[in-house]
Amino acid sequence: MTHSPQHGTHTADQHQHQHQHEHDDSGQAEILDLDAEVLAEHIAGITGSLPLASAPRQIVDLGCGTGAGTFALLERFPEAHITAVDTSTGHLKLLADKACAEGVQDRVRTVQADLDAAAWPELGTPDLVWASASMHHMADPAHALAKVHELLPPGGLFAVVELDGFPRFLPADAPAERPGLEERCHRATDSFHAEHVPHRGADWGPMLSGAGFTVEDTRTIAVNIEGDRSEAIGRYALGSLQRLRDTAAPGLDPADVTALDALLDTAGPNSILRRTDLTVRTTRTVWAARRR
Repeated sequence: MTHSPQHGTHTADQHQHQHQHEHDDSGQAEILDLDAEVLAEHIAGITGSLPLASAPRQIVDLGCGTGAGTFALLERFPEAHITAVDTSTGHLKLLADKACAEGVQDRVRTVQADLDAAAWPELGTPDLVWASASMHHMADPAHALAKVHELLPPGGLFAVVELDGFPRFLPADAPAERPGLEERCHRATDSFHAEHVPHRGADWGPMLSGAGFTVEDTRTIAVNIEGDRSEAIGRYALGSLQRLRDTAAPGLDPADVTALDALLDTAGPNSILRRTDLTVRTTRTVWAARRR
């Protein structure tokens, strides 16, 4: 799914990829907010299962986006203060506005930073560092892991949460005129993602161990949410496939592009918003690692 990425800028293509994300705050922010709404139960379950001896008082949320993890952690740990870090000033403003609206602005500090930079800004001394769907966007994960290791005191916890793949929404036999369309769309983007986000789907356990952490818990959580659970699922599917379309289209058969555009046409008879058979299907893996 689309989350708050920290992109490297080491090639022209990567720079363009970063530019597109950073200047599409409104579209990405909507996806992030829908992601938070649809997967709220799963995020709450993860925050509640972290191997913590006591409630953390200082938390850093790396790649916070519009605040899905930040607000889940604020709710789970009512005494905690959170430093929310992201590359996007637009996302951070939305997060700060939400914090004000919920009356928790005194518990949240926002920091704009490129986490691929050699030096990180001052982020305090957290008991817990949380990174949800942000680590795989790092240009140099080993550098980021080393910086987190420096940031945490001995005994501090680093929680890495990653979706193992982009969520699927449509049944395998949909749409009727082009069954299997969604999987072909994802296959058409494989080379793009292999180039721009090569660490997506990585096993973070060995990398965490190599950076000096002790991995205390690894768990994979299946996500399978029926569309009738929330009307937000239709909007989530629409926004997700809209963002997939431009990358996928060059690798698709013209008939697939036509069928995809029909799904994305919100006024049309085949709009994805009209479907009653949507589900959100993916898996989410959590690594809980202790700083030795």
